[in-house]
Amino acid sequence: MAQFFQIHPENPQARLVSQAADIVSSGGVIAFPTDSAYALGCRLGEKLAVERIRGIRQLNKDHNFTLMCRDLSELASYAKVDNQMFRLLKNHTPGPFTFIMPATSEVPRRLLHPKRKTIGLRVPDNAIAQALLEALGEPLMTCSLIMPGDEQPLTDPYDIRETLEHHVELVIDGGFCGLEATTVVDLTGDEAALVRQGCGSIDEIIG
Repeated sequence: MAQFFQIHPENPQARLVSQAADIVSSGGVIAFPTDSAYALGCRLGEKLAVERIRGIRQLNKDHNFTLMCRDLSELASYAKVDNQMFRLLKNHTPGPFTFIMPATSEVPRRLLHPKRKTIGLRVPDNAIAQALLEALGEPLMTCSLIMPGDEQPLTDPYDIRETLEHHVELVIDGGFCGLEATTVVDLTGDEAALVRQGCGSIDEIIG
């Protein structure tokens, strides 16, 4: 049975955030709010937890997870960032964007795109997600909480608890946080390319 924490969306309670981080560190899967929509998350490199998320979402082995980082400096540990990328990232992080980038050797091979050796990375503009990342001291492997057959993510924490109470260790109630997933931008080519339009405005990135 999943635990259910009600965490304040602007002033997260440190005790509950610490408990949530402990659950992740112990190999647990959590549902939590972000600046775009609710997401599923687990510890980087926790193979069993990643497979459980694949099962919940019914994802195939080629689906790219997103690595959620605290800030730009942490993101740069997991992606190869040139000067042009850095300027773009600095202007759009934190925010509701996922950037597809060439991965460094810090990223486990099984989490990479099998042919391109890329990884999706993001820095969330959400107090709960940021507090959780700070308490963990490492990134989270995440994906949007879109159930099989649905087109939009789950948004009501009580619906999430009812749906996933036997499939995750924790549901964090952080209130309503949006209906759309992140905007996905591919930065592996000569110019930025839109992969998926979400809640982040693409106008300033792709002109």
